Amino acid sequence: MAFIDRTARSLLLGELLAGLGLTLRYFFKQKATINYPYEKGPISPRFKGEHALRRYPNGEERCIACKLCEAICPAQAITIEAEPRSDGSRRTTRYDIDMTKCIYCGLCEEACPVDAIVEGPNFEFATETREELLYNKDKLLANGDRWEPEIARRLELDAPYR
Repeated sequence: MAFIDRTARSLLLGELLAGLGLTLRYFFKQKATINYPYEKGPISPRFKGEHALRRYPNGEERCIACKLCEAICPAQAITIEAEPRSDGSRRTTRYDIDMTKCIYCGLCEEACPVDAIVEGPNFEFATETREELLYNKDKLLANGDRWEPEIARRLELDAPYR
């Protein structure tokens, strides 16, 4: 009886027809792939990409040189130097991040009391040399100016969870 059953299955090609049915079912569904450089998928509000320093709406930089981000960074990728200004407030004179050391953990962003340092939505920052991944204050402020609308939107969406 088992011989007849096995012979009937091999002659009727059941596995082949089941495979073809599965292929046809997925053939007519919407494709899951995207044309990457020209189309981009959605990014989560909690995505941690390239670092940026933010400014207040009046143009003044937010960083108050408390050095909490430098202290909490597990990779020791952040270097900050500061000096007091004439009005008594402290501002940074040097804010460097070695992106080759950074592990994108987001602890610097969580430690900042004024949301000065954030990890923005940019994930396309490949470079040809290592020196291009050593970010100074000017580069970080330029990133903040460039991505400010997206960063503000992301922080607004993430606010209930902070």
